[in-house]
Amino acid sequence: MFITFEGPDGCGKSTQVTLLVEHLQRAGYKIRATREPGGTSIGEQIREVVHDPRNKEMDPVAEVLLYSASRAQHVAQVIQPALAEGAIVVCDRFSDSTIAYQGYGHGLDLEMLRSITRFATRGLVPSLTFYLDIAPETGLRRRQQDTSAEWNRLDAQALSFHQRVHQGYLKMVEAEPERWFVLDGEMAPQAVHEAIWRHLLPQLEQRQRRLE
Repeated sequence: MFITFEGPDGCGKSTQVTLLVEHLQRAGYKIRATREPGGTSIGEQIREVVHDPRNKEMDPVAEVLLYSASRAQHVAQVIQPALAEGAIVVCDRFSDSTIAYQGYGHGLDLEMLRSITRFATRGLVPSLTFYLDIAPETGLRRRQQDTSAEWNRLDAQALSFHQRVHQGYLKMVEAEPERWFVLDGEMAPQAVHEAIWRHLLPQLEQRQRRLE
């Protein structure tokens, strides 16, 4: 089972990844937690380049190819092997971020991005995606106030960019409602986690019945 978390910057998804992974581990599930960009040594090096605020001149096409290179390594080295071993993979961002940020945010051709993404992921699509919805203004304010968080090059984009990203996410949810589960990112973290667990538990039970 491949679970991903998506949402605008500052929505709280990384906190929810941690809470879910801990809950799954306590319940006895075999878990592989990871993130994008990153997840591998190569991916983490790419993350440093693509997120570095000093790289202001980076072209959006170069940006998407760097993210896709990190993702290709991630899928081949981490995600697919873990799934093959029967683990539940929980990932902080995946290919939907490319469609939201580079597609809707930067305005790159969506079909081109989907083609690049299929190539990079070898066609891998998440089983379930939790989307934490929050107003871009609120998310950015949270990011600026959180001194422990990484303030990266994309965070520094204009508010209009983040508004387009937000609208892009909503369009993706509307287009594929069976995969996405939407949560209010302004709720208390524990309340969000409990809603996630209530939604996920029946699917975990169904998965277990298939394995028996």
